[in-house]
Parts: sequence; structure tokens; C-alpha cells
Amino acid sequence: MKLLAGNSNRPLAEAIGAGLGTPLTEAKVQRFADMEVFVEILENVRGEDVFLIQSTSYPANDNLMELLVCLDALKRASAKRITVVTPYFGYARQDRKAGPRTPISAKLVANLITVAGADRVLTIDLHASQIQGFFDIPVDNLYAAPLFAEDIREHYDLENVLIVSPDVGGVARARGIAKRLDAGLAIIDKRRERAGVSEVMNVIGDVAGRRCVLVDDIVDSGGTLCNAAQALLDNGAVAVHAYITHGVLSAGAVARIAGSALEELVITDSIRATEGMRVCRKIRQVSVARLLADAIARINEERSVSSLFD
Repeated sequence: MKLLAGNSNRPLAEAIGAGLGTPLTEAKVQRFADMEVFVEILENVRGEDVFLIQSTSYPANDNLMELLVCLDALKRASAKRITVVTPYFGYARQDRKAGPRTPISAKLVANLITVAGADRVLTIDLHASQIQGFFDIPVDNLYAAPLFAEDIREHYDLENVLIVSPDVGGVARARGIAKRLDAGLAIIDKRRERAGVSEVMNVIGDVAGRRCVLVDDIVDSGGTLCNAAQALLDNGAVAVHAYITHGVLSAGAVARIAGSALEELVITDSIRATEGMRVCRKIRQVSVARLLADAIARINEERSVSSLFD
């Protein structure tokens, strides 16, 4: 087995390697002066089971191109099997035609990864489960729910915890965590006027006197999260926390979170933390390195991945 890392999230790749007891494969993943990607693998990978670790987070297009060039390099170096480990799969929110003359970009990216030479994809909490069907190769979609449930148990009194979905679309994800914790469930009913802007309308469920935990897959601008937290407090919640898998946190999101009614935002390290995220007292990261290392080991040994969540 070989592990090759791009530049999108080197600390996570190193943590995965440490968990597996496998050092990262030596390689040059660099840029020419005009920012073209150049890759040179400095070890023999012929006949190897290679795991390429690269999220397509900001800058999304640069990291995606780096992923594709690494795939081509591995394919031409005669790797036996190439598994793309992309903890955060970018473009996942463009999973359908949202209007006339618009693309389905998630399908396009799936095609690019497949044609570039990937034999398998390993990811965490896809924005929409049907994206697995966009690939003509096997896709393992892991879940951060067990990790979050364990963290919630360690930090809060479960007697007073209420799990909350920030929208109707995320109910299944929130219900899964609520079931693991034997906790209640509430839902935020929101109306989105345009992309990136949301307005909280109603809270479905009794949140009065409860410690509410919002659960979602992606936090980007933070607007929905902050509005939801305020709505819960307005309806009588004593405190609001959030557990989100992928902390995109673009533009002024970190400042928005810092000034919000949220007590704490917990995210995974599927996306490399910026300096602003590291210094923000309301943001805390939990690592998915162990989860990914376990899944990689199971794939390499041809064992079940789904049994990780039994």
C-alpha cells in the first residue's frame, strides 16, 4: 500500500499515514511560474495499491486540477489500483439542474476523476447521497455521525440535549445522530430567497429549556447556521451548539460565527483550517484521520467498510 498526498490538506494526510504506520510517498507536487501543476512521484508505485489523499476545497479549481494530474501520474506509473481519498468532495452542491441552462457540476467532476484514472473513491458525508451514482466506479461514503455522537457524549449532559436539523433536507442526518444518542429531534423550517442567503421561518419541535445541537454536512457563509441559532434561542433554547462535517467557512464566515449566538461550532479536519479558524474561540476541530485510516486499511485488505458503522 502507498499513500500519496496533494497539497490541499497535508496535516490530515500525515495523520492518516501515522494511523496506518505508513509514511507518505515521496513526490513533488508543485506549480510552474504560470501556476500549471507539475507532479513527479519519486518512489516506485508499479503494481501498488495507491491511496491519493486530496480534498477539493478552497482553492477548489486548483486542488481539483492537482488531483487530476496526480491521478494521471499514478496511472502512467502503472499503479495497480488508485483510490481517491477526498474527505471533502467539492462541487457536490451542484448535484442537479437548479434552473434552465445550468450545469450538473458534481457529475462533471465525477467524470473527470474517473477518466483521469481513479478506480475507487473514498469520501465523507457527501452533500447528496445520489452523487455516488454519478460515478461509474465504487464509492465509499463515510459518515462523521459516530465521531460527533462520541464528542457530544463527552461534552454534554444527554438528558437535556436536543438534536436539530437546520433544514428539512438534513433531517435524515440529524435523525441518525439523535438515534445514536437516544435524543429528541427538532427541525428548522427555512426559506431561501437566493443562493447563499437564507431566512429562518419556523422551529418545528419544542426547544424550550433544551441545549440544542445543530447538525449539518457543510457550513459555508455561516448565515443559515447563525440564523438558526438565533431562532432556537428566541424559542426558549438555553444554549445552541453546532456540529458540521465540512467547515468551508468562506469570506467573512469566521467573523460571523464569532459574533453569533452559537456557543461553539465543531467541525472536522476534512478541510484544512485557516489561521482565522484556529484562533477563533468558538470553533473547534475534531479529526477524521482515524476514521479514514480504518477505511483505507479495510479497502486495502478487501474487508467491509460499511461495518465501520455497525
